[in-house]
Amino acid sequence: MFAKLSGKKMYDFIPLFYGAAAPQSVKFNTMAMTSFLICMLLFVAIGAASMMKRKTTTTDYLVAGRDVSPWLAALSAVATNNSGYMFIGMIGLTYTIGLSSIWLMLGWILGDFLASLLMMKKLRLVSEKYDLHSFGSLLAAWNGTHFDRLRQMTGLLTIVFLGAYAAAQFTAGSKALHLLFGWDIGVGALMGALMVLIYSYSGGIRASIWTDAAQSLVMMVAMVVLMIDAASSLGSMVEIHVALNAVTPTFMDWMPDRSAVGILLFIVGWVFAGFGVAGQPHIVVRYMALDHADNIQQFRYWYYSWFITFYLATIAVGLLSRLILPDAGSFDAELALPMMAQQLLPEAMVGFVLAGLFAATMSTADSLILSCSASLSRDLMPEKSVGYHATKGMTAIVVLVALWLSLSSEQSVFALVLIAWGLLAAAFVPLLMLYALNYQPTEISAILVMVTGVAVFFIWRMSGGSELVYELMPAMIAALAIYPLIPSRFRSLAPGFSKRN
Repeated sequence: MFAKLSGKKMYDFIPLFYGAAAPQSVKFNTMAMTSFLICMLLFVAIGAASMMKRKTTTTDYLVAGRDVSPWLAALSAVATNNSGYMFIGMIGLTYTIGLSSIWLMLGWILGDFLASLLMMKKLRLVSEKYDLHSFGSLLAAWNGTHFDRLRQMTGLLTIVFLGAYAAAQFTAGSKALHLLFGWDIGVGALMGALMVLIYSYSGGIRASIWTDAAQSLVMMVAMVVLMIDAASSLGSMVEIHVALNAVTPTFMDWMPDRSAVGILLFIVGWVFAGFGVAGQPHIVVRYMALDHADNIQQFRYWYYSWFITFYLATIAVGLLSRLILPDAGSFDAELALPMMAQQLLPEAMVGFVLAGLFAATMSTADSLILSCSASLSRDLMPEKSVGYHATKGMTAIVVLVALWLSLSSEQSVFALVLIAWGLLAAAFVPLLMLYALNYQPTEISAILVMVTGVAVFFIWRMSGGSELVYELMPAMIAALAIYPLIPSRFRSLAPGFSKRN
């Protein structure tokens, strides 16, 4: 999808800083480390406190009893959706290309909003109607069906790719602490895994949602504090604007440097990326946990207000970082935020900003772990055969496997992370769209739609088509286009189909 910029593709900046080299080792003093550790302990305490409200049922453990208030579910969804790629990848991208990075935000949020309007309320209603706890069971039972093969296939994809994604989140946190505190490379992974295990095992998705909301607040405050401090150190708004325009001739251009068709594909590709939120089990479960389907509008108000504000602050920090750290060739642009924090803020606030960065990775990791636990216990095991305590045990197993992947085979994990979002969206979103539009695909046709999306995603990526447009766009279009081509006897449920109770 992206043109080459400064010797890199935009892809190199987006997922996280997983593969980024660390040419510098920035050391902070005891005050910074203390403020960081205090924030981490606070997150664990908040997650553990969710035990006071828990019920020893699988429904409570996996979907929080479907009684989470809209604002809480929304802040959790924002934190889960915006992992370290905002603190590291998005800031690095903006530092490198300038204002035109805003189209990533506009396209992504527009696509996210369209998915919410089309699918999310219906998704919430279906999950409650059939008492569903996992993404796989949601796809398998949407029309009152009992598609075991579809459920198992969905569960397997979820575990493989979200499990790898969770491992990479642990690695990301580990690299951050290694870079900034000089700790051993495995310390951050162990710390993150232990934190996630303590509160996720204790309170399940409710603990994840509570800590995500706290982490969302820390992420927002850290970003806004850095933005305000950077701006105040650079002078007036007029002076800042003049300085930004002087960076390069195109740094403050609104449009990327490409043809009109290229610009259109660039923007539309990101709309499809945002639309892919409906295929992310770790985000969809926030909608499933919402207290009432009629509160979806309140959820949207909180979610998009917070999402847009955080995104704008991130882009502003990325722009300002180019003025604070003008020597673009001397360091990895993805390290701009921690380097800015070190240069501008008191040591205690530096630790707080690092806590925001670390919180971003952990808020995603815990959600991924619990989504994998739900898939393992509800999608791959015989339905209703795994109880509350066994489900909790599977959470511990998933954490240990993710930690092992993080510590032992990070390169393969990183390769999977780069495609996890798009792959899951390509597999699941077209089928969800058909359901939301009141189609009733058979199990065979549902699997064909899913396989087509995945296949086209890989083919487009391997053929180099991502230079033109993000591979999720052709994958979703192909998956939807294949459905009417399926012979009618295999395409839709028979008119007399009897739905299960």
